[in-house]
Amino acid sequence: MDTMILSFVLIALMLALLAGGVWVGMTLLGVALFAMQFFSDAPAFKVMATQLWGSTSSWALGALPLFIWMGEILFRSRLPSDMFSGLSPWMGALPGRLMHVNVVGCGIFAAVSGSSAATCATVGKIALPELQRRGYNEKMILGSLAASGTLGLMIPPSIIMIVYGVAAEVSISRLFIAGVLPGLLLIAMFMGYIALWSYLHPERVPPNDIRLGLLQKIWATRTLIPVVLLIGFVIGSIYMGFATATEAAVMGVIGALLLSWLGGTLTWASFSEGLTAATMTSCMVIFILAAASFLSIAMGFTGIPRHLAEYIQAQHFSLYTLLFVLTLFFIFLGCFLDGISIVVLTAAIILPTIEAAGIDLIWFGIYCVIVVEMSAITPPVGFNLFVLQGMSKKTLSLITRGTMPFFFLLCAAVALLVAFPEIATYLPDKMNERN
Repeated sequence: MDTMILSFVLIALMLALLAGGVWVGMTLLGVALFAMQFFSDAPAFKVMATQLWGSTSSWALGALPLFIWMGEILFRSRLPSDMFSGLSPWMGALPGRLMHVNVVGCGIFAAVSGSSAATCATVGKIALPELQRRGYNEKMILGSLAASGTLGLMIPPSIIMIVYGVAAEVSISRLFIAGVLPGLLLIAMFMGYIALWSYLHPERVPPNDIRLGLLQKIWATRTLIPVVLLIGFVIGSIYMGFATATEAAVMGVIGALLLSWLGGTLTWASFSEGLTAATMTSCMVIFILAAASFLSIAMGFTGIPRHLAEYIQAQHFSLYTLLFVLTLFFIFLGCFLDGISIVVLTAAIILPTIEAAGIDLIWFGIYCVIVVEMSAITPPVGFNLFVLQGMSKKTLSLITRGTMPFFFLLCAAVALLVAFPEIATYLPDKMNERN
């Protein structure tokens, strides 16, 4: 069968299974087995057994459940409520006032969660009723919350970065460090837009009702300082070369348990709930990764990635044209799939093409994360939109309209990353020099 026809057949089969409600992991396994059984001479089941074991026994993959557990521990602490009370005194004087708490709060929680939906739900649970009670513009509240929740994908330690790192076989530590500057850039862009909107619409922003002195502000922030120090220690240990991502994750879990114990929130019930939730999430993600790894091998046996790379090279696309086409492709997929699914579904086909085009895989990982962030705020399957709809009881169209300006800010961030690749590569390069 012609390679292009085979590609369309496998894509159609994959979409049909997903549309039928089959789990993503089972879909990937089914498509891979179908491709190997009927379109290659390789022993499909023997290859599957070897690949599933090999892909799940990676040392680098050990960071995934540990970082997820770290987030679950802190999620069950007083961190969510402490964030609003600790950040609001500092944000009251800024244009946009407490709406900046959405962005900064999501940025902090993203560093302990690694999940977009969890970040949006946790911060939204505290900030949404508070901002509504104070009379802030509803569309801006919901839009900034939905968009800021996407920082959970970018700010390290990020679950999707671990997924990409395993799929692309690149250093997860370097990916984490590469995400720091782009994450700060997104925070600055979101806060800048809120400030500009507030400057243009001052009548829609309530007056500052929080007036505290410097010492009172510092005192209000005291409970946040240990968490920020823990985040800095985890990321700093990776950057300085003291620890790998997995070793840093172990220290993060120990630190989170210690903070939770000192804060009086560590009980047997919270410990067991957090461990159970982390185990369930980790098993789901690792199963998807293992299935995606087998699909990658199956695609190699069919020859699809090689023929696709040769086809794209024959078109003589420029680097910018290739990235533009890929951006549109990812945005389209984001309308129907979540971020992790997009990465694992496309890695087997796209990564060989990216390597053939001479694109740095660390840089491409950050590019992927920003583009995939859009999937969390694009209908019809924008998870952050559904999270906020369930919490606020507002219409999906209202939340989507509030989110659209931030969607275009993400597009602008992609353009900046393409124009200035050093945004993603500067810190990893410095880390290599240091180590």
